[in-house]
Amino acid sequence: MARPAVSYRALALGADERAVGVIAGVYALLPLFAAVPLGRRTDHGRCAPLLPVGVVLIAGGCALSGVAGSLWAMALWSGVMGLGHLSFVIGAQSLVARQSAPHEQDRNFGHFTIGASLGQLAGPVAAGALIGGHDLAGTSALALLVAGAGAAVAVSSLWRIEDRATIPTSRARQGDRVSVTGILRTRGVPAGMLVSMSVLSATDILTAYLPVVGEDRGISPAAVGLLLSLRAAASIACRLILTPLLRLLGRTRLLTLTCLLAALLCAAIAVPVPVWVLGVVLAALGFCLGVGQPLSMTTVVQAAPASARSTALALRLTGNRLAQVAAPASAGLLAGAVGVAAPFLLLGTLLLLSSGVVLRAPAPERDENPQEDDPPNRPVRQDYPLSRKTEDRHP
Repeated sequence: MARPAVSYRALALGADERAVGVIAGVYALLPLFAAVPLGRRTDHGRCAPLLPVGVVLIAGGCALSGVAGSLWAMALWSGVMGLGHLSFVIGAQSLVARQSAPHEQDRNFGHFTIGASLGQLAGPVAAGALIGGHDLAGTSALALLVAGAGAAVAVSSLWRIEDRATIPTSRARQGDRVSVTGILRTRGVPAGMLVSMSVLSATDILTAYLPVVGEDRGISPAAVGLLLSLRAAASIACRLILTPLLRLLGRTRLLTLTCLLAALLCAAIAVPVPVWVLGVVLAALGFCLGVGQPLSMTTVVQAAPASARSTALALRLTGNRLAQVAAPASAGLLAGAVGVAAPFLLLGTLLLLSSGVVLRAPAPERDENPQEDDPPNRPVRQDYPLSRKTEDRHP
């Protein structure tokens, strides 16, 4: 709900395409430097405190963006929102990775990302319903305040996780610390990171620039909100049938195919088409983009050393944030110089590159059948340090 509301409020405060791109990029600037330290802490400490702290920062950033009176203030509070989102996601992803057996990770990460897609489905519709009319500044501020209030309410559901997600620091083996370079050189990690960066760039630029495209083509904010929610709904539909798709195609082929199709669909957005055609394109694009995030999480987790999974996930998020800084800024420069359709051509090129990298350097895929020591109906909590038996099962 907050991301399109930030774009509309920035436009109401006098921002042009370049300024919208910069504000969207600042969202990722602070997290770019914080991801790896937070991941290291999670590998050898507790992840649960990151969850409520992250949500509090998101709520505060939303509310303060709603009362900001300048583009500089908008950029600052956008950065606070981004730092809160990073804190929450590192804690949550690490929790899913630790409490899932290897054969359950694709499914469980898919369920986790369904939660994000549900927010992306409801949020833009709510924002579009609130924003509009002659007072764009006032209605966009109201949408941000409502988004902040919703995030604040969500904090109440997180405290019960605290005790269950505790990892005794005294048990962590500091000698198992793996360097960042070593993680990045592991087969499968770079490919998973690139896919994640491409998919997130596509989602972010769609969210930030579809309002700009709508203004350029005369599409109302309510219609733009519905279009963004249609994309999110398609991502949810894809993740609900992720397991059958994996059985049919396998992780490598599925990632390659969906990245290739997403590249073509992003390029199609650059073409002026009727709103209903744009809706079909965005639905198909959402379906393809829905594959990338959960499978890239599993790819990175299963490829990384067992004692550095949270750090590997944090590196993936660092790549995401780097993409969130560079992609909107580049999109803003392209939109200002060439037109609002140019960022979507950039996305198409990036997704096309990702499909080629995945095809050439696939990560080892796990057997979908449960192992004897991993009961199929019980999630396995993998506290650190892992036993030697568990470590030996991870290349």
